[in-house]
Order: sequence, then structure tokens, then C-alpha cells
Amino acid sequence: MKIAYFDCFSGASGDMILGALIDAGFSQERLNEELKRLNVDNYEFDSKKVIRSAITGTKFDVSIKEDTIHDEHHRKRTLKDISRLINESLLSESIKKDSIRIFENLANAEAKVHNTLPEEVHFHEVGAIDSIVDIVGAVIAFDNLKIENIYYSAIRTGTGFVKCQHGQFPIPAPATVELLKGYHVIGTNIQHELTTPTGAAILTTLGVNVEMCPEITLQQVGYGAGSHEIPQIPNLLRVMIGETIMVCEQDEVWMVETNIDDMPGEHFGYLLEKILDAGALDGYITPVQMKKSRPGILISIIVDDVHLSKVERIMFEQSTTFGIRKYRASRKKLHRKLVDVNTEYGTIKVKIGMLNGSIKNITPEHEDCRKVAEERGIPLKLIYNTAMNAAQSIKELN
Repeated sequence: MKIAYFDCFSGASGDMILGALIDAGFSQERLNEELKRLNVDNYEFDSKKVIRSAITGTKFDVSIKEDTIHDEHHRKRTLKDISRLINESLLSESIKKDSIRIFENLANAEAKVHNTLPEEVHFHEVGAIDSIVDIVGAVIAFDNLKIENIYYSAIRTGTGFVKCQHGQFPIPAPATVELLKGYHVIGTNIQHELTTPTGAAILTTLGVNVEMCPEITLQQVGYGAGSHEIPQIPNLLRVMIGETIMVCEQDEVWMVETNIDDMPGEHFGYLLEKILDAGALDGYITPVQMKKSRPGILISIIVDDVHLSKVERIMFEQSTTFGIRKYRASRKKLHRKLVDVNTEYGTIKVKIGMLNGSIKNITPEHEDCRKVAEERGIPLKLIYNTAMNAAQSIKELN
């Protein structure tokens, strides 16, 4: 599987993402051919090699043709306008879909900041021609480089103020902050806008936030350059492209924990049920020895971004804890499929775990086996073994 990993040690912007992909080998000629499929012709773009802190990178620039500058600066586009522009183009359906998804997330962020509806947002900075080219161009590059998965590191942000259509906004811009909610962000005292709304939207829409680069056979490296030299750090975005060594699913979750030594034992089961009902991915209880040699219980919960706040609230409401710990954890998972197998007792679902396309684990679904066992009055272990034997005949899955 071919992946791209963005090392955001100096933040990310739309032009830096596209510059990095060009620097890594994506053809500017190919980009020009694809962008001609958009019904937009009042701009020009170019890329050139520049030096940032003694490191060479590619600076990607878009400029509006002089005779249309006035009209473009006063044009306001809605999400509907941009979606129609992309949908009426001759780009492939997958490129259209991903480009519109990015703009939809931008619209949602802007709407939240300005207390309006996404369809009523008038795009200024993010709706300008250069941002349309950056976003659609990045999606074109991923498609042409045959990138299957995109990953990105913790994102650094600067400080200070930036001039926007609505006036002076704090850095990071409010829309950027909204887009980065739930992801690993590192603030700095650098007086520059390191991460822009466009850069944040591309990465958070198409990519997965991870703590380190996945294991890959590295094939291509590129550096996208920012507009300015920054004394403290190289103003570059690095992309590393390669084939994964071990093809499996990878994501990040929250680990939420607390130690308790003053709650009745029967309450723990109830607490765990409530947490799992609230959307936690898993939970478990471990006996521990606490301070003053007191026996206690460690409650560990695995939960995604969406259900984190609900799980936290339940832990405080339903337990005697005075505090919880939480931290991000990376997961690697076998690719999973549910398959129906036919047995003498009926159809039973089994879960298949695959790595690099080959089957590594087979597990009959407990609830299916239990239902059949209770209906027929047969020992559960017999149903389980029968389903396992039936599943052994599976050689490959499409």
C-alpha cells in the first residue's frame, strides 16, 4: 500500500502541501493538464526551488491575471458555488468527491466561527482562486501519485495576528482551530501563521493524525516551502512517500484511565456497561496496589474522538473518582471482514482478520453462537468449534 506521511514540523498550508508533492516528483505539467478540466482560467501558477534554513524546497505560487484581479478580489463564493464549479468540471469523480469534502469541512468550520449555516458562508480567503487551486491540485496530486492513505504528524501553530477579510484575527485563525479540534496540536511562540485553514482542512479531511511515520519502504521525499524565512525553524513541510512494510489498518484513539479504591465492587460492572453503551470501543478493569498499600481498581477505557467527552462525563457521574488521565494511543489492526459460514446448525457469522491479504485469525461471533446454542439446547463450545471448522475452508476473500 502506497502512503504519504506529512511531517508538519513547521505547520502546513495548501501551497506547502502541493509544493511538497511536486518536490517529491508530481509533474507540474500533469497538474496543469488536470486543472484545465476546471472551468477557471483567470489564474497562473508556477513552482520554483527555494532555500529555507539551508534546505531546498519547492515554492508553489498562484497568481490572478491582472485583468481579473479587481473582480476576483470582490467575488464571494458560497459552498454551493464551489461545489457546482467542481462538479461541472471534467475531473474524475473521486477527485471531485474529495475536493468537495474538504470545502464542506471548511464551510462547517467557518460557520461555527461566525455563527451561521455552512451554506450561508461566503468564502473569502479559502474561496479565492489560489485556495481552489491548492485544494483541488493537492487532491489531483494524491490521485496521480496513487497515494492510498495519508498520514500527518502533530501540527505546529504560531502566534500573533493575521489580517483577514473580517479584520485582524488571532493566530492560529479561528477556522484553523475549529478544524484542528480533536487532533494533536503543538503551539509555538513563532510570530507567523504556520498552519492555515486550507492546510488544516486538507490534512484533517483526507489524512490520519499519528505520532510517527508508519513503517514504510521510503521511495520519495519532498519539501514544500512557505512564503517566508523563519529564524527559529525551517519554514518547510516535508512529505515522505513509500510502500508500507506491513499492510494493516492504523488509527489513533484515546486511553482514559482512573484509579479507584473506595467504590463497591458491584458498581464497577454497572459503570463499565454505561461507558460501553456511550460508545467506548473497549474497557477493562485491573486490580492494582495503590498508595498506603491499599488494594484498588484501575479502570481503562479505549474511546475515539467522537465519544470522548460523553465517556468522561459518565466516569465522573457514575464513579467515585476525583480525576482521570487521558492520552493518545496508536493502534494497528488486522483488516477485518464478517463472513457468513454455513454449518449443520445454520448460518453463523465469523470475523476474519487479514494481514497483507492473507488470513491470520478467524473468530466466530459469540452472539451468533450463543443464540444457536440456546435455541437448540446444544453446548456453546460445540457450536463454536463447528463454526471454526466451517471457516477453515475459506482460502481467500475478495
